[in-house]
Amino acid sequence: MLRHFVHILDFPKEELLRMMELTAMLKRADKDGACPRLLSGASLGMIFEEPSTRTRVSFEVAMTKLGGHALYLRPGEIHLGARESIADTARVVSRMVDVIEARTLKHETVLGLSKYATVPVINGLTDFNHPTQVLCDVFTMTEHASKGKKLEDFRLVFVGDATNVCVSLMFICARMGLSFTQAAPAKYQISEAHRAMVREACAESGATISFTEDPAAAVADADFIYTDLWWWVGQESEIPERSAAFMPKFQVNAALMAKAPATARFMHCLPASRGVEATDEVMDGPQSIILDQSENRLHTEKALLVWFVYPRLKRPSDALLARHRGLAEDFLSDFL
Repeated sequence: MLRHFVHILDFPKEELLRMMELTAMLKRADKDGACPRLLSGASLGMIFEEPSTRTRVSFEVAMTKLGGHALYLRPGEIHLGARESIADTARVVSRMVDVIEARTLKHETVLGLSKYATVPVINGLTDFNHPTQVLCDVFTMTEHASKGKKLEDFRLVFVGDATNVCVSLMFICARMGLSFTQAAPAKYQISEAHRAMVREACAESGATISFTEDPAAAVADADFIYTDLWWWVGQESEIPERSAAFMPKFQVNAALMAKAPATARFMHCLPASRGVEATDEVMDGPQSIILDQSENRLHTEKALLVWFVYPRLKRPSDALLARHRGLAEDFLSDFL
Protein backbone atom coordinates (compact mmCIF):
# COMPACT_ATOMS: atom_id res chain seq x y z
CA MET A 1 0.00 0.00 0.00
CA LEU A 2 1.31 3.46 -0.92
CA ARG A 3 1.90 5.64 2.16
CA HIS A 4 3.65 8.96 2.69
CA PHE A 5 5.42 10.56 5.67
CA VAL A 6 4.15 14.13 5.53
CA HIS A 7 2.69 14.93 8.95
CA ILE A 8 3.29 13.32 12.38
CA LEU A 9 -0.41 13.46 13.23
CA ASP A 10 -1.09 11.11 10.28
CA PHE A 11 0.34 8.26 12.37
CA PRO A 12 -0.78 6.56 15.58
CA LYS A 13 1.50 6.45 18.59
CA GLU A 14 2.05 2.71 18.22
CA GLU A 15 3.41 3.04 14.69
CA LEU A 16 5.72 5.91 15.65
CA LEU A 17 7.08 3.76 18.48
CA ARG A 18 7.75 0.92 16.03
CA MET A 19 9.63 3.35 13.76
CA MET A 20 11.76 4.31 16.75
CA GLU A 21 12.41 0.64 17.54
CA LEU A 22 13.62 0.17 13.98
CA THR A 23 15.79 3.28 14.32
CA ALA A 24 17.47 1.78 17.38
CA MET A 25 17.94 -1.56 15.63
CA LEU A 26 19.53 -0.01 12.55
CA LYS A 27 21.71 2.26 14.70
CA ARG A 28 23.10 -0.77 16.56
CA ALA A 29 23.75 -2.50 13.25
CA ASP A 30 25.53 0.59 11.95
CA LYS A 31 27.74 0.78 15.04
CA ASP A 32 28.71 -2.86 14.39
CA GLY A 33 29.56 -2.00 10.79
CA ALA A 34 26.81 -4.35 9.68
CA CYS A 35 23.98 -2.18 8.39
CA PRO A 36 21.67 -4.54 6.45
CA ARG A 37 21.33 -3.68 2.76
CA LEU A 38 17.56 -3.82 2.92
CA LEU A 39 17.06 -1.41 0.02
CA SER A 40 19.61 -2.88 -2.38
CA GLY A 41 19.08 -1.52 -5.86
CA ALA A 42 16.48 1.07 -4.77
CA SER A 43 16.71 4.77 -5.65
CA LEU A 44 15.80 7.89 -3.68
CA GLY A 45 15.01 11.18 -5.42
CA MET A 46 15.89 14.09 -3.10
CA ILE A 47 14.19 17.36 -4.05
CA PHE A 48 15.63 20.44 -2.30
CA GLU A 49 14.30 23.96 -2.75
CA GLU A 50 16.63 25.36 -0.11
CA PRO A 51 20.07 24.50 1.34
CA SER A 52 20.43 21.66 3.81
CA THR A 53 23.17 19.97 5.82
CA ARG A 54 21.64 17.36 8.12
CA THR A 55 18.65 16.42 5.96
CA ARG A 56 20.63 16.04 2.76
CA VAL A 57 23.59 14.21 4.27
CA SER A 58 21.46 11.93 6.43
CA PHE A 59 19.16 10.82 3.61
CA GLU A 60 21.96 10.32 1.08
CA VAL A 61 24.19 8.39 3.46
CA ALA A 62 21.22 6.40 4.79
CA MET A 63 20.27 5.25 1.31
CA THR A 64 23.87 4.27 0.56
CA LYS A 65 24.24 2.29 3.78
CA LEU A 66 20.99 0.46 2.99
CA GLY A 67 22.35 -0.56 -0.41
CA GLY A 68 20.48 1.97 -2.50
CA HIS A 69 21.26 5.14 -4.42
CA ALA A 70 20.26 8.79 -3.87
CA LEU A 71 19.92 11.58 -6.43
CA TYR A 72 20.20 15.22 -5.32
CA LEU A 73 17.70 17.31 -7.29
CA ARG A 74 18.08 21.02 -6.69
CA PRO A 75 16.28 24.06 -8.14
CA GLY A 76 17.37 24.77 -11.69
CA GLU A 77 18.11 21.10 -12.33
CA ILE A 78 14.48 19.98 -12.46
CA HIS A 79 11.35 21.85 -13.53
CA LEU A 80 9.42 21.53 -10.26
CA GLY A 81 6.46 23.89 -10.44
CA ALA A 82 8.18 26.07 -13.05
CA ARG A 83 8.26 24.72 -16.60
CA GLU A 84 6.50 21.60 -15.37
CA SER A 85 3.62 21.17 -12.96
CA ILE A 86 4.18 19.59 -9.56
CA ALA A 87 1.79 16.84 -10.63
CA ASP A 88 3.83 15.99 -13.74
CA THR A 89 7.10 16.09 -11.81
CA ALA A 90 5.66 13.72 -9.20
CA ARG A 91 4.33 11.31 -11.82
CA VAL A 92 7.52 11.27 -13.90
CA VAL A 93 10.00 10.97 -11.03
CA SER A 94 7.84 8.22 -9.50
CA ARG A 95 8.42 6.11 -12.63
CA MET A 96 12.18 6.21 -12.06
CA VAL A 97 12.76 6.10 -8.29
CA ASP A 98 11.38 4.10 -5.38
CA VAL A 99 10.91 6.99 -2.93
CA ILE A 100 10.95 10.80 -2.96
CA GLU A 101 12.24 13.04 -0.17
CA ALA A 102 11.33 16.71 -0.52
CA ARG A 103 12.47 19.83 1.36
CA THR A 104 10.30 22.64 0.05
CA LEU A 105 9.61 26.26 0.82
CA LYS A 106 5.84 25.74 0.89
CA HIS A 107 3.98 22.86 2.52
CA GLU A 108 1.56 22.83 -0.41
CA THR A 109 4.41 21.59 -2.63
CA VAL A 110 4.93 18.45 -0.54
CA LEU A 111 1.17 17.91 -0.42
CA GLY A 112 1.09 18.18 -4.22
CA LEU A 113 3.93 15.70 -4.62
CA SER A 114 2.28 13.21 -2.28
CA LYS A 115 -1.05 13.61 -4.06
CA TYR A 116 0.32 12.64 -7.47
CA ALA A 117 3.37 10.48 -6.69
CA THR A 118 3.05 6.72 -7.07
CA VAL A 119 5.93 6.10 -4.64
CA PRO A 120 6.26 7.16 -0.99
CA VAL A 121 6.99 10.85 -0.35
CA ILE A 122 8.91 11.82 2.80
CA ASN A 123 8.64 15.40 4.03
CA GLY A 124 12.18 16.68 4.66
CA LEU A 125 10.93 20.09 5.92
CA THR A 126 8.40 22.70 4.84
CA ASP A 127 7.33 26.08 6.16
CA PHE A 128 4.68 24.22 8.20
CA ASN A 129 6.45 21.26 9.74
CA HIS A 130 9.55 19.06 10.04
CA PRO A 131 8.39 15.53 10.91
CA THR A 132 11.68 13.71 10.29
CA GLN A 133 13.46 16.04 12.74
CA VAL A 134 11.03 15.58 15.60
CA LEU A 135 10.81 11.80 15.23
CA CYS A 136 14.59 11.86 15.57
CA ASP A 137 14.30 14.21 18.57
CA VAL A 138 11.99 11.95 20.53
CA PHE A 139 14.23 8.98 19.76
CA THR A 140 17.20 11.00 21.05
CA MET A 141 15.26 11.86 24.20
CA THR A 142 14.70 8.16 24.92
CA GLU A 143 18.46 7.62 24.74
CA HIS A 144 19.13 10.39 27.27
CA ALA A 145 16.17 10.03 29.62
CA SER A 146 16.77 9.74 33.34
CA LYS A 147 16.90 6.13 34.43
CA GLY A 148 13.45 4.67 34.96
CA LYS A 149 11.60 7.59 33.37
CA LYS A 150 8.96 6.57 30.83
CA LEU A 151 8.40 8.36 27.55
CA GLU A 152 5.02 9.63 28.75
CA ASP A 153 6.74 11.31 31.72
CA PHE A 154 9.09 13.43 29.60
CA ARG A 155 8.74 17.19 30.02
CA LEU A 156 9.92 19.11 26.97
CA VAL A 157 10.26 22.89 27.12
CA PHE A 158 10.77 24.81 23.91
CA VAL A 159 12.20 28.28 24.47
CA GLY A 160 11.77 30.51 21.45
CA ASP A 161 9.79 31.28 18.32
CA ALA A 162 6.98 29.12 16.94
CA THR A 163 9.10 27.72 14.12
CA ASN A 164 8.14 24.71 12.03
CA VAL A 165 10.25 22.60 14.41
CA CYS A 166 8.51 24.03 17.47
CA VAL A 167 5.08 23.31 15.99
CA SER A 168 6.15 19.79 14.98
CA LEU A 169 7.44 19.11 18.50
CA MET A 170 4.02 20.08 19.82
CA PHE A 171 2.44 17.67 17.30
CA ILE A 172 4.60 14.69 18.26
CA CYS A 173 4.29 15.36 21.99
CA ALA A 174 0.53 15.47 21.61
CA ARG A 175 0.52 12.16 19.75
CA MET A 176 3.00 10.39 22.03
CA GLY A 177 1.68 11.66 25.38
CA LEU A 178 4.55 13.94 26.43
CA SER A 179 4.34 17.26 28.26
CA PHE A 180 5.13 20.21 25.96
CA THR A 181 5.59 23.83 26.97
CA GLN A 182 6.55 26.74 24.74
CA ALA A 183 8.13 29.72 26.48
CA ALA A 184 8.03 32.79 24.24
CA PRO A 185 6.60 36.30 24.02
CA ALA A 186 2.87 36.03 23.35
CA LYS A 187 3.27 37.35 19.80
CA TYR A 188 5.61 34.48 18.93
CA GLN A 189 3.72 31.61 20.52
CA ILE A 190 2.12 28.83 18.48
CA SER A 191 -1.08 30.01 16.82
CA GLU A 192 -4.51 29.05 18.06
CA ALA A 193 -5.17 27.31 14.73
CA HIS A 194 -2.19 25.01 15.25
CA ARG A 195 -3.08 24.41 18.90
CA ALA A 196 -6.55 23.31 17.81
CA MET A 197 -4.96 20.63 15.64
CA VAL A 198 -3.64 18.73 18.68
CA ARG A 199 -6.57 18.84 21.08
CA GLU A 200 -7.98 15.49 20.01
CA ALA A 201 -4.54 13.88 20.08
CA CYS A 202 -3.90 15.22 23.59
CA ALA A 203 -7.22 13.83 24.79
CA GLU A 204 -6.28 10.41 23.44
CA SER A 205 -2.67 10.31 24.66
CA GLY A 206 -2.88 12.27 27.90
CA ALA A 207 -0.37 14.84 26.68
CA THR A 208 -0.34 18.32 28.21
CA ILE A 209 0.35 21.41 26.10
CA SER A 210 1.01 24.80 27.68
CA PHE A 211 2.38 28.25 26.85
CA THR A 212 4.08 30.86 28.97
CA GLU A 213 6.08 34.08 28.82
CA ASP A 214 8.19 32.98 31.80
CA PRO A 215 11.08 30.78 30.62
CA ALA A 216 12.56 30.44 34.11
CA ALA A 217 9.36 28.94 35.48
CA ALA A 218 8.96 26.75 32.39
CA VAL A 219 12.34 25.05 32.72
CA ALA A 220 12.08 24.47 36.47
CA ASP A 221 11.03 20.85 36.03
CA ALA A 222 12.16 20.26 32.43
CA ASP A 223 13.77 17.06 31.23
CA PHE A 224 14.69 18.59 27.87
CA ILE A 225 15.17 22.24 26.94
CA TYR A 226 14.99 22.92 23.22
CA THR A 227 15.49 26.04 21.13
CA ASP A 228 15.70 27.04 17.48
CA LEU A 229 16.48 30.11 15.37
CA TRP A 230 14.55 33.29 16.17
CA TRP A 231 14.12 34.14 12.50
CA TRP A 232 14.20 32.23 9.24
CA VAL A 233 14.23 32.80 5.49
CA GLY A 234 11.97 35.70 4.56
CA GLN A 235 11.98 37.20 8.06
CA GLU A 236 15.19 39.21 7.74
CA SER A 237 13.31 42.52 7.96
CA GLU A 238 11.95 41.43 11.35
CA ILE A 239 15.35 40.78 12.93
CA PRO A 240 15.53 43.99 15.01
CA GLU A 241 12.01 43.50 16.35
CA ARG A 242 12.54 39.83 17.05
CA SER A 243 15.90 40.39 18.73
CA ALA A 244 14.34 42.97 21.03
CA ALA A 245 11.47 40.63 21.90
CA PHE A 246 13.61 37.57 22.72
CA MET A 247 16.90 38.96 24.04
CA PRO A 248 17.99 38.43 26.73
CA LYS A 249 15.04 36.86 28.55
CA PHE A 250 14.53 33.94 26.14
CA GLN A 251 18.16 33.16 25.37
CA VAL A 252 19.16 29.70 26.58
CA ASN A 253 22.28 30.50 28.56
CA ALA A 254 23.99 29.18 31.68
CA ALA A 255 21.75 31.25 33.93
CA LEU A 256 18.58 29.77 32.44
CA MET A 257 19.97 26.21 32.46
CA ALA A 258 20.84 26.68 36.15
CA LYS A 259 17.13 27.09 36.87
CA ALA A 260 16.43 23.62 35.42
CA PRO A 261 17.17 20.26 37.05
CA ALA A 262 20.78 19.13 36.76
CA THR A 263 19.55 16.18 34.71
CA ALA A 264 17.97 18.42 32.05
CA ARG A 265 19.43 18.10 28.58
CA PHE A 266 19.80 20.86 25.98
CA MET A 267 18.61 20.32 22.38
CA HIS A 268 18.78 22.29 19.14
CA CYS A 269 17.86 21.07 15.65
CA LEU A 270 20.64 23.18 14.07
CA PRO A 271 21.75 25.25 12.26
CA ALA A 272 22.17 27.68 15.15
CA SER A 273 22.94 31.35 15.51
CA ARG A 274 25.45 30.85 18.29
CA GLY A 275 25.34 33.57 20.88
CA VAL A 276 21.79 34.47 19.90
CA GLU A 277 19.14 31.89 20.85
CA ALA A 278 21.73 29.88 22.80
CA THR A 279 25.26 30.50 24.05
CA ASP A 280 28.35 28.46 23.23
CA GLU A 281 28.64 27.62 26.91
CA VAL A 282 25.33 25.77 26.75
CA MET A 283 25.63 24.35 23.23
CA ASP A 284 29.06 22.86 23.93
CA GLY A 285 28.44 22.11 27.60
CA PRO A 286 27.92 18.80 29.39
CA GLN A 287 24.12 19.01 29.25
CA SER A 288 24.05 19.45 25.47
CA ILE A 289 23.01 16.53 23.25
CA ILE A 290 22.88 18.46 19.98
CA LEU A 291 25.49 16.29 18.25
CA ASP A 292 23.64 13.12 19.22
CA GLN A 293 20.54 14.70 17.68
CA SER A 294 22.41 15.39 14.46
CA GLU A 295 23.82 11.87 14.22
CA ASN A 296 20.43 10.35 14.94
CA ARG A 297 19.02 12.04 11.85
CA LEU A 298 21.00 9.43 9.90
CA HIS A 299 19.56 6.50 11.82
CA THR A 300 16.04 7.93 11.74
CA GLU A 301 16.19 8.42 7.96
CA LYS A 302 17.35 4.83 7.56
CA ALA A 303 14.36 3.64 9.54
CA LEU A 304 11.91 5.82 7.61
CA LEU A 305 13.27 4.69 4.24
CA VAL A 306 13.04 1.05 5.26
CA TRP A 307 9.59 1.47 6.82
CA PHE A 308 8.03 2.99 3.72
CA VAL A 309 10.06 1.44 0.90
CA TYR A 310 11.05 -2.10 1.92
CA PRO A 311 7.48 -3.51 1.88
CA ARG A 312 7.04 -2.25 -1.70
CA LEU A 313 10.23 -3.68 -3.22
CA LYS A 314 10.14 -6.71 -5.47
CA ARG A 315 12.47 -9.44 -4.29
CA PRO A 316 12.97 -11.83 -7.23
CA SER A 317 14.13 -15.37 -6.71
CA ASP A 318 17.62 -16.46 -7.71
CA ALA A 319 16.05 -18.45 -10.53
CA LEU A 320 14.26 -15.40 -11.93
CA LEU A 321 17.43 -13.32 -11.70
CA ALA A 322 19.39 -16.02 -13.49
CA ARG A 323 16.71 -16.29 -16.18
CA HIS A 324 16.78 -12.60 -17.05
CA ARG A 325 20.57 -12.48 -16.92
CA GLY A 326 20.70 -15.45 -19.27
CA LEU A 327 18.26 -13.85 -21.71
CA ALA A 328 20.31 -10.64 -21.82
CA GLU A 329 23.60 -12.49 -22.21
CA ASP A 330 22.20 -14.66 -25.00
CA PHE A 331 20.95 -11.54 -26.80
CA LEU A 332 24.27 -9.73 -26.44
CA SER A 333 26.29 -12.74 -27.55
CA ASP A 334 24.86 -12.36 -31.04
CA PHE A 335 26.39 -8.89 -31.39
CA LEU A 336 29.52 -8.85 -29.18
